[in-house]
Amino acid sequence: MRRTGSLVAAAALLAVSTPVWASVAAAPAAQAAGQAAAPAVQAAPVSQLINEVDIPYTKFTLDNGLTVLVHEDHKAPVVAVSVWYNVGSKDEPAGSTGFAHLFEHLMFGGSENAPGSYLGRMRNLGPSNLNGTTWFDRTNYFETVPTPALEQALFLESDRMGYLLGAVDQKVLDLQRGVVQNEKRQGDNQPYGLFQYAQLEGLFPEGHPYRHSTIGSMADLDAASLETVRNWFRENYGPNNAIVVLSGDINEAEARPLMEKYFGAIPRGPVNAPAQADVPTLAAPVKEVMHDRVANTRLTRSWAVPGLLSDDAVPLSVGAAVLGGLASSRLDNILVRDEQTAVNVSASNSDFHRVGMFTITADVKPGENADAVGRRLDEIVADFIRTGPTEEEVARVATRYVSGRIQSLEQVNGKANVLAEGQLYAGDPDHYKKELSQYASVTPAQVRDAMQRWLTRPVLDITIAPGEREAYEEAAAAPAGAAQAAPAAEIQRVSRPPMPEIGQVPDLDFPAVQRATLSNGIQVVYANVDTVPVTRVGIDFDAGFAADRPDRLGTQAMMIDLLDEGTTTRNANQLAEEEERLGASVNVSASMDRTSADLSTVTANLAPSLTLLADVVRNPAFAPSEVERLRAARLSGLASEKTNPGAIAARALPPLIYGANSPYGRSFTGTGDEATIGALTREELEAAHDTWIRPDNATIFVVSDLPLSQVTPQLEAAFGDWRAPSMPKGTKDFSAPIPAPTNRIVLIDRPQSPQSLIYGGAVLPASGTDDLLALNAANVTLGSDFLSRINSDLRETKGWSYGVRGNVNTLQHRVPYIVNAPVQANRTGESIAALIAQYDRFLKSEGVQPNELERTINGNTRSLAGGFETSGQILGALRSNALYNRPDDYQATLASRTRALTAEQMDQAARQVIKPDQFVWVVVGDASVVKPQLDALGIPVEVRAAAPAAQ
Repeated sequence: MRRTGSLVAAAALLAVSTPVWASVAAAPAAQAAGQAAAPAVQAAPVSQLINEVDIPYTKFTLDNGLTVLVHEDHKAPVVAVSVWYNVGSKDEPAGSTGFAHLFEHLMFGGSENAPGSYLGRMRNLGPSNLNGTTWFDRTNYFETVPTPALEQALFLESDRMGYLLGAVDQKVLDLQRGVVQNEKRQGDNQPYGLFQYAQLEGLFPEGHPYRHSTIGSMADLDAASLETVRNWFRENYGPNNAIVVLSGDINEAEARPLMEKYFGAIPRGPVNAPAQADVPTLAAPVKEVMHDRVANTRLTRSWAVPGLLSDDAVPLSVGAAVLGGLASSRLDNILVRDEQTAVNVSASNSDFHRVGMFTITADVKPGENADAVGRRLDEIVADFIRTGPTEEEVARVATRYVSGRIQSLEQVNGKANVLAEGQLYAGDPDHYKKELSQYASVTPAQVRDAMQRWLTRPVLDITIAPGEREAYEEAAAAPAGAAQAAPAAEIQRVSRPPMPEIGQVPDLDFPAVQRATLSNGIQVVYANVDTVPVTRVGIDFDAGFAADRPDRLGTQAMMIDLLDEGTTTRNANQLAEEEERLGASVNVSASMDRTSADLSTVTANLAPSLTLLADVVRNPAFAPSEVERLRAARLSGLASEKTNPGAIAARALPPLIYGANSPYGRSFTGTGDEATIGALTREELEAAHDTWIRPDNATIFVVSDLPLSQVTPQLEAAFGDWRAPSMPKGTKDFSAPIPAPTNRIVLIDRPQSPQSLIYGGAVLPASGTDDLLALNAANVTLGSDFLSRINSDLRETKGWSYGVRGNVNTLQHRVPYIVNAPVQANRTGESIAALIAQYDRFLKSEGVQPNELERTINGNTRSLAGGFETSGQILGALRSNALYNRPDDYQATLASRTRALTAEQMDQAARQVIKPDQFVWVVVGDASVVKPQLDALGIPVEVRAAAPAAQ
């Protein structure tokens, strides 16, 4: 139930039908007066849960030193390919910061025997989980592909491991340099976005491998020359410095010849010894104050601590969870619930290979004295270090960790990651078993002693206060690395046998959907998935943010915030503690169309977990003190939204395209406005619950390893006697006309923004209950895919953005088409012009081309097995079928229906509804930089001042 404000802001950039976790802290720990005590829940012991965790594997090494791990899992006809290189940002020499991450991008630019976009070729295979990441200690690349496409995936992975450099020229380097710098701007542009640099530089001395961020500095990225970058590859990307994990529908007998065939001829590279790094201790406490355009002052405390192989790693992680990681944490109980001087707190131990960082944060409640809150924070931390946690707290952390580990193993890629991490860092793929054993056996004394060893040393104390940001380090107009003194040496290419063809990929085998009805009439929709011993339950209510009255925006969000902040038998701390004992997760959330209560739990603890879920949904207390505390937290959250570019845009666009009277014409974040939140009464919140959260407005969805015959009695025990209240069930009115579209730009001034967020679109003459298959297929080419026209132009050709998307956001009623394009500030006007040009080109003259048609159909059909691999994905499908009135076999028929589509059908579907000359463009950026660019476009521009919290 632990939630933070960042989730709401992030959700603003997602499809508006995606549930948004409410952004508040938990409720008071004290038992409410007159509150009846609930019976204690009984959880399965951690030792029993640990027995459920096993990832059998075989291991072999090729003659060139490449380590290969193979895990068999035949639940779906897919194989995860995970390639881990033993090199990360800690291995970068001075003057080359950001090179490991830059090279991650270059690895997606094509290779000698597979030129062009790597992602373009992979899209044809139908992958899921396709990406690459870089961190301090490693770089990894991964994709899950249909089994018949495995050979082609191995060819492509081996080609970029052994035969890449001939495809990396100056043009490719300069393009990806720009993309990476825009990725850096995008992160830096967020509230508190510059803290990470100050933390690393404050904790680690000059020359320490962990002192610089993985993204690197603008200056070093500017200086990256072609030959320097090529040498980085030669020194670090040899097969003897890599691990390949194949996890899924394959065995060792099949894997060994394939690995020999595609990787065996790659020559060894230099032996890479990852950088050593000690754990530094500050000579004295360091106190700094930064300023940022934020709503709340943030207090931070940081220490460098030992890395993940240390005996103290698990005790420190357990200590962090008890202190500020659990929903029932010490800091939550004291600062957020009891004293109410902070609106959000956290504590975490980020353990890397050589070192770790123990970080504590507290966001000060508006109106409170930050210095006084800081002193109180230090008192709580000092007392916790002195006394340590209780046995019961440690046990709850252990159960939560083991339960989370079990649930993470549902995907074959998740298991591949676990094996690769163990091999890379510990030389043992079974290292996860050691960690599980440590969590199961760690004692309060060990946690206390570890904290006393490491957290009594001098602290790095950084405060981020509201104010004007310090000057931002921008990239050079002409990067030094783009000007070569002499041409780079020509690469001698090595020819290989042709790339193998993809075999016949079977259609999706979607699990059978079954139904039951509880005694009170609640419908149950069920599917069986027995990959891991986990049950997921979702209760959907026909409500959502669209249920708010126009004069009471934010009611639904505040009401659902309060559901798990105390019931008539359990206060919020008791709810959190019981949830932690069970290793369960209970969340209440909302999208525009639905309010949802979700449970995820190991099946051994299903019955008591359902008891908690039912208590949260059926018996909220709405205690007056909690209403007031949540009101203050909500108001603080609204102020924070006004500092976040994504949330600013998500608040501005809906009323511009839907009109303020439409149930969809309000902020996609659902958080409402200050006037409503300030005035809502307890009685209104109770009425909202009784109007919308009720059995005659609910459907229960279940995916479990248990059969329906065993699940239904447990649901009946938890919900069968729930009766609807006497007041009428709520209804939503979509009769208000949508205003005629007017093409214009609304510029929201956000000073000191190194990047602008373009967030534009229009309401389409289509609804979520319509058949949108052809439209969405067309939009793969136009806007939704990495290889879409708009992303290929702004990111992969011009390098002005880290990523651009245009999506049909599938709501139940009239759907919007929304373009989301964060771009570098000095290219804002040109980016809008480029977007319009790409839409006009597709919609007027050059629709889906033959290669795009083939790629879309292959990608959309071949990816289905991987797209419905987990119980969570199956649960989502059941819910979307109900929301959009689709048949139970909708997913099973997707492949055949998609293969039948023609380019002409796709073009017609898009051209009938997408009208870029009707788009409203919201731009969040620095008006002093952006306004002149927008004026040159010939589109009317309205300038709005930044909200006070963002100034």
